[in-house]
Amino acid sequence: MKKYAKYFIVIVTLAISVPVLKGQEKSNVDERLVRIETTLGNMVVKLFNETPAHRDNMIKLVEEGYYDSLLFHRVISDFMVQGGDPHSKDAAKGQRLGQGGPGYTIPAEFNENLYHKKGALAAARQGDQANPEKRSSGSQFYITQGRVFTPAEMNTMAQRGMGPFSNEAIAVYTSLGGTPHLDGAYTVFGEVVEGLDVLDRIAAVATDAYNRPREDVVFSISLVR
Repeated sequence: MKKYAKYFIVIVTLAISVPVLKGQEKSNVDERLVRIETTLGNMVVKLFNETPAHRDNMIKLVEEGYYDSLLFHRVISDFMVQGGDPHSKDAAKGQRLGQGGPGYTIPAEFNENLYHKKGALAAARQGDQANPEKRSSGSQFYITQGRVFTPAEMNTMAQRGMGPFSNEAIAVYTSLGGTPHLDGAYTVFGEVVEGLDVLDRIAAVATDAYNRPREDVVFSISLVR
């Protein structure tokens, strides 16, 4: 049976603070775009200026070639696809992945206006017990697929203390879909602006007991602007 840990994106990272990146304090710059080229198609992702530490860190890693030929090593249909583990490059079939990173974490940058709608780019992290500050992995990320929720389901989640969900977020979750139960727990720092169909193709692949695709989904990330 697959292990569906749907309420946590748990990875192992080293708890070392990320260094301040040049230009991190600027938020009034043009939005940056990256292209995620995969064996199942390409996606273009916008990085949010409202999360400058995460934005600049991804740009830095992309420029260094960190994300060249890595795998989406954890895929759960109707939830999310996860990548960014450097150990996944040329990983052997059946090798368990998800523990790699650059050796630092990033402070959370929560923003109530940035939520887990379908296509949201967010940072993976260790669980709350080991990581009460909810610091993000230095390199691992996920892209949400999720599902469409009913207004009643959104109301139930709000009553259980999830959210708060803005009217805009509720409208999106009940039409486009997403993973609202992750809001406020993981930093959202971008969104897919082209290629949601590619996200769906990746999320639909067959996986093993650890949610790793049976046939590797390889990706590389480059800067668009």
